[in-house]
Amino acid sequence: MATARTHPLWLDQLLDDDPGALRPREPLDGDDQADVVVVGAGLAGLWTAYYLLEADPSLDVLVVEADVTGAGATGHGSGWCSADLDVPGEELVRLHGLAGARALRAALRDAVVEVGGAAAAEQVDCGFAYGGSVRLARTPAEVERIATHVQVAADLEDDVHLLAPDEVAEHVRAAGVLAGAYSPDCARLQPAALALGLRDVVLSRGGRVVERTRALRVSPRAVATDRGIVRTRWTVVATGAGAPLTPGSGRSVVARHGVAVATSPLTSAQWDAVGLARSQTFVDAAARVRGERTADGRLVLVDVSGRAVASPAGVDRAATALHTTLGELFPDLAATPSTHAWSATVGVARDGHPSVGLDDDGIGWVRGLGFDGVAAANLAGRTLADLVTGAGGPLVRLPWVGHRSPTWPPAPVRLLGDAVARVSAARAPRAHATAPTAPR
Repeated sequence: MATARTHPLWLDQLLDDDPGALRPREPLDGDDQADVVVVGAGLAGLWTAYYLLEADPSLDVLVVEADVTGAGATGHGSGWCSADLDVPGEELVRLHGLAGARALRAALRDAVVEVGGAAAAEQVDCGFAYGGSVRLARTPAEVERIATHVQVAADLEDDVHLLAPDEVAEHVRAAGVLAGAYSPDCARLQPAALALGLRDVVLSRGGRVVERTRALRVSPRAVATDRGIVRTRWTVVATGAGAPLTPGSGRSVVARHGVAVATSPLTSAQWDAVGLARSQTFVDAAARVRGERTADGRLVLVDVSGRAVASPAGVDRAATALHTTLGELFPDLAATPSTHAWSATVGVARDGHPSVGLDDDGIGWVRGLGFDGVAAANLAGRTLADLVTGAGGPLVRLPWVGHRSPTWPPAPVRLLGDAVARVSAARAPRAHATAPTAPR
């Protein structure tokens, strides 16, 4: 693992195609003004700008990015475009009732399709492949959890099917599988390529994007940056796990960390042994690991446990563990080298529930997209565009609009709780016994 590159695969692929792809755009040049300022050029911010300009081409939309487009969670995360959320379906029903939970789930399913459709319409080459996703059960306890998951999905009108081991193998040929579940509502894509493509579309439609410009403070009708102050009618804060920019928002989300590894391109024979022939994705829920087949024939594994990774050594340890998991899932790949190992930081709400909103003072926000943020970012962008333009419609009535998650405790208390949780998880036994064939 020590020889693997720590730069994300997604950004390296852009640089391989075009060495100047990540060259920063010009920063803000002193004080300015705009109709809408979008803070953050990740997917949530760019989709917001895209749909604002689609709704009203006369708007002056300015996107302000502290680094370069896609350099944050977008360029470091997984290539999943999934209808899933970090918050379980049962919790959605408890919070919003069955009708509200169903409406949100339907909107997220539609968002997966919308991402692919918009990318195709705008000729953004991001390797979008709509292959669905397989959830693996490799322990008896996970077999039971998958059965419950399928039942809850049916209640929410999600299209999820229980699979026996031989049916799982039609999608992915992992070792030790006792059961599985398949959902069509997931695609694979190259997230950094999508971000840069969206940026170019926004620019072509008259939007403005300034990079290497750090927002310091957002107040009604103004955004203060390290390059000047922008007067504005509306502001949308889409900074993920970035520093809080408005009073009182400091503990609305906290940073959670994932680690990813990418193999070298696999041979045809290796892919025959792995499966994923239709670009399906997969998740081992017990290990909190997800995987995908990239457009250039690599296997990417992502640890989405949210464990803290505070140093290069921590990333290396987590990447080594991921490589061990790779060998457990696919023994034929145990000796396959990893070319990339990198970390990703995302913003997570305390209840796992993402949210969007527009306050009376003209400040909009999207928070807590977590590790399943690609499709949710698209839905957030369309929703915020409707809120800003006053379009109304079903999106602004979805139950994540205006949702207020409980705030996180102060840092020392939170870190102590995280440490206790990690120790408990480490001491918990892992079951590896066999189990009967999964129920159909």
